[in-house]
Amino acid sequence: MSRHRRRAPERRRASRKTGAVIPLTVAVVIAAIAGTVYLLGVRPGTPDSNGLAAAVAAVPASHTVALLEQQRQQLIAMSAASRTLTLVGQPKLASRQPASAPSGGGGGGAPGGPPAAPPNPGTAQSIAWNMMAQFGWNPRTYFSCLNNIWSRESGWLYTAQNPSGAYGIPQALPGSKMASAGPDWMTNPATQIRWGLGYIKSTYGDPCSAWSFWQGHSYY
Repeated sequence: MSRHRRRAPERRRASRKTGAVIPLTVAVVIAAIAGTVYLLGVRPGTPDSNGLAAAVAAVPASHTVALLEQQRQQLIAMSAASRTLTLVGQPKLASRQPASAPSGGGGGGAPGGPPAAPPNPGTAQSIAWNMMAQFGWNPRTYFSCLNNIWSRESGWLYTAQNPSGAYGIPQALPGSKMASAGPDWMTNPATQIRWGLGYIKSTYGDPCSAWSFWQGHSYY
């Protein structure tokens, strides 16, 4: 009898703890069920909600249920907004414009070429070197560009001809254009060079601008 009386209070205390946990667990389960009902959009009166609606109705509004309802409303709003999106337009890709030949009287924006030394006297190159100052160009700055062009066009030969009709050191097309620089345009390198330098100045501004154009088009 004495042992039985000592253990009895312990059993009573244990039963009290268990009795406090069970109602709390039931409340959490009911709240979870209520949240599932709200998220699934089950309406009272439908076959799917017969058992769940009764359980939810017995549970008072809680903070958890309010948060679940707020999330459900947000999902509904996002779904409705996605159906109203429209395509305004598509981006356009920039296209590179093809280069075009410069008009007369170009401004000569290209930098000068590498420094050049005076060519051998008595050559066509020497005539051009000495004549460049008359057109406002320092030959040490611009002769290398001029030499790049005319070495490729004619090799500095005053009798150079092209099947298209171009003639002379500057390859004037037709060659008779050089008559404006002198009647001896067919045989005099100086006349051809004078005409060629005038053409470069009026069309490109300076020999280096003409050379820059030549590099992109293989003509000037």
